[in-house]
Amino acid sequence: MRILVTGVAGFIGSAVADALMVRGDEVVGIDNLDPYYQVSLKEDRLARLQALHGPRFTFRKVDFSDRAALDGALEGEKLDRIVHLGAQAGVRYSLENPHAYASANLVGHLNMLEIARAREVGHIVYASSSSVYGGNDKVPFSVDDRVDHPVSLYAATKRADELISESYASLYRLPQTGLRFFTVYGPWGRPDMMMWIFTSKILAGETIPVFNGGKLERDFTFIDDVVAGVLAALDKVPADDGAAKPGGSTAPHAIYNLGNHRSERLLDVVRVLEAACGRDATLEMLPMQPGDVPRTFADIAASQRDLGFAPSVRVEVGVPAFVDWFRSYHGI
Repeated sequence: MRILVTGVAGFIGSAVADALMVRGDEVVGIDNLDPYYQVSLKEDRLARLQALHGPRFTFRKVDFSDRAALDGALEGEKLDRIVHLGAQAGVRYSLENPHAYASANLVGHLNMLEIARAREVGHIVYASSSSVYGGNDKVPFSVDDRVDHPVSLYAATKRADELISESYASLYRLPQTGLRFFTVYGPWGRPDMMMWIFTSKILAGETIPVFNGGKLERDFTFIDDVVAGVLAALDKVPADDGAAKPGGSTAPHAIYNLGNHRSERLLDVVRVLEAACGRDATLEMLPMQPGDVPRTFADIAASQRDLGFAPSVRVEVGVPAFVDWFRSYHGI
């Protein structure tokens, strides 16, 4: 198949593109190389894909929130499936630059649905986020829970994407699958996320900021497990049979959690990081950050049943793997 992957220079996007090409698919990847974090890392991910896969990989630099530019970049392309992973990420940055989220996550998502509809793409898998659950007290978080109270603009845009997708599935019978990712980490990860920040500071002997006095829990999910889930979702097209799907839709639209189904205490993960780095961490206890939540925990029953999703990498294995890659990438 020839598959369009958005956000292909990103963490999850580049890993998914790699896995698709390893199994024999062709990938058309798009990304605008936004400087939200260092562009050099994104360029290195792209260079790796090109070196590994050669002509099986096509890259086009384009902002998918720019409809005219997107149409021009994809003119004449035959696309069988779309994996839409590109977005403006980050809960905290949404407090500083809200318009970037409206552009990339709302307009951009709509543009991708229009591309899929106009070209009669067989299935579009898109990235949602565990942040849509807000401060839910009920755990683990189920795709059948109500998610009407986002605590950040980022979360609100991701929930809006799910609702826009539901309307397109209902109106145009466009098959779609939304994936709520839970704290993805691993080699080639993002510099704005906890695992990278903490590793960098521990190795540099700098103080680590720990919010909510360390009383945070996260469902840390290793990149290899997430990629396996994305590919399984892509291969399972929601049926247009009127039956209720995970997430509640009776249109061809399903929503799944992709998490590790383990809520790890942040301070326990810091201990694993210290062991992997071979150094003790200096912690600065801070109050809760606006827009943050105290706990995430994925109910993956639907993902296990429908997708065969079986995350297996625990933090005791995944964290050292990330630290090894981090040292190698930075030559330290």
